[in-house]
Amino acid sequence: MRALGAVVAAAALGVLSSTAFEPLEWRYTMVLAVAGLFLLLRGLREARTRLVVAVGLAYGAGFFYVLIWWMRAVSDGAYIALALAETLFLGVLAIGLRATLVRRFWWITAPGVWVFGEWARSSFPFTGFPWGRLAHSAIDTPFAPYARLIGMPGTSAVLLFLACALVALVVGGRRARVTGAATIVALTVIGLVLPVGIAGAGETKKVALIQGDVPGVFLTWPRGAIFDLHAAETEKLADRVESGESERPDMVLWPENATDEDPLTTADVRFEIESLSARIGAPILVGGIFDGPRPDTAYNAGVVWTENGPGDRYIKRKPVPYGEYVPFRDSLEGIVPRFDRDIPRNMLAGDLPGALDIGGAVLGDTICYDIVYDGVIRDSLAEGAQAIVVQTSNAAFTGTSQPEQQWDISRLRALETGRYVLVPSTNGISGIVGPDGQVVERAPLHEPATIERTITLADGKTPSATLGLPVEVLLIVVGLVGWAYARFGGDAHLRRGREPRAGARRGADGAA
Repeated sequence: MRALGAVVAAAALGVLSSTAFEPLEWRYTMVLAVAGLFLLLRGLREARTRLVVAVGLAYGAGFFYVLIWWMRAVSDGAYIALALAETLFLGVLAIGLRATLVRRFWWITAPGVWVFGEWARSSFPFTGFPWGRLAHSAIDTPFAPYARLIGMPGTSAVLLFLACALVALVVGGRRARVTGAATIVALTVIGLVLPVGIAGAGETKKVALIQGDVPGVFLTWPRGAIFDLHAAETEKLADRVESGESERPDMVLWPENATDEDPLTTADVRFEIESLSARIGAPILVGGIFDGPRPDTAYNAGVVWTENGPGDRYIKRKPVPYGEYVPFRDSLEGIVPRFDRDIPRNMLAGDLPGALDIGGAVLGDTICYDIVYDGVIRDSLAEGAQAIVVQTSNAAFTGTSQPEQQWDISRLRALETGRYVLVPSTNGISGIVGPDGQVVERAPLHEPATIERTITLADGKTPSATLGLPVEVLLIVVGLVGWAYARFGGDAHLRRGREPRAGARRGADGAA
């Protein structure tokens, strides 16, 4: 019964963690839930490993099966498989957490183990799934500015230190409780006074974001219909520019999949884009599906287009497995017929940063899912990106919490990089986020719209551009070393099934 209670409690904590994200946005619940998980694992110091794994799996299932409920819009099979894959990481991670949580300095090593887990599931299998990291729950809290200082992994660690402090308040001695309370106060105060905003203000540019909408239920529209809608909305902008109603923009930004016909090979589509660029007098960042080197391949790309033709191009670096390409297609095509029907061509991944010259600026282009990957953002900043654009199409997830969850990640990226983040979407969420993470403007959902705004380019870099990766590496090393020491050096009592010495137990319980 005790084992069953631990598993049920872990599942409930996982569900509680998911409420920190859309649609509920109870921001602090994930920190509270992680603290609860830590307490639970500390109480299992003498339990068999299989129970510890079961607790981790229960927490992971409670978290991921609620967090990504929106994945059912793709298919029930994809939803079940993805949530299961992520849950398995938590099952393994629980072993390392239990091992470190009952040792001295657990408040340093346990956060390192957690950050290692976030890195692992953000990297494997295939391109990983960095969704639902602890840092993502920081938006609209005093702890979000840490992203600007030490990046996403560092921000996860800050929230983990808060969780450890809460644990110390519950189970620690007097000194541990004082240390825990001081930690909470210090991290909160520091977060409130950390600077945010533009990272070195440069020139200003007028931008126009086009949301053309979609003509119906996802994947039911005829080929070319999406392009027609985005061209029509851009024609309205051209009319306003020619009449003097709107100021001429420096650039026009289309969303991902704004055209499903390759402008390089489809003459009328190319002519329409170049005519619109000529009328407006500005380049258009065209998001579209472009033919690959073979008939069964394609590229999801953003191309800078002027009246003279195509220029810089960014190819999506993190295409979605089983959404944009099918791993092991030859083995699966007879088992899952929908793959050939819905994903007839494999999207090929790009390998170059999305730093595009457009309208006298350098934009760091990301395409939809790219925005959750730290390396994609880091590489575009290294190439001189002065603002970030997220070309996205959330049409498949209309009516779910996925667009809002992605929007919050985009907001956190703006704060982290000290740059404007520009989000053109097919049917929402389109909008502009300021360098402080606050929303400048959002277009209405599920209808054609254009956002026209002047933004300030950023010529500097935030500390996270330099510190983010080293901090992540340091946290992972500390976590793995602590795990290894607990497993092979200091926690022999766990392997032998004997109680630790009284002094050792006091040290573990009393450390803050």
